[in-house]
Amino acid sequence: MGRAIDYTLTLWPMLTVYLEDGRIEIDNNPVENAIRATTIGKKNWLFICEAEAGQRNAVLFTIIEACRSYGINPQTYLSDMLTRQPTMSNRQVKDVTPAAWAKRQTASPHRKDA
Repeated sequence: MGRAIDYTLTLWPMLTVYLEDGRIEIDNNPVENAIRATTIGKKNWLFICEAEAGQRNAVLFTIIEACRSYGINPQTYLSDMLTRQPTMSNRQVKDVTPAAWAKRQTASPHRKDA
């Protein structure tokens, strides 16, 4: 019991951070709901392709969920971003993140994600 209390006290500042900042949620249900499909399919996809497939899938799912959080159609975003990417420099990558892309689309009179 003492070890459990010590463990909790060690993590106490991190456990109570939501009390100090009203922007932080007390739980992570939105994240859990967002990754549910990925979690359910994980066993089915365990042996697809090669060892690095899991890492690539994680990156792709992260991009898709970021698009959804910004109200972007993921297919529209990926199509535009992947079409432009071959001609971009490393310094321009920050301009095609889902957040930057959504901001640019909102400012543009001709939205691509509609």
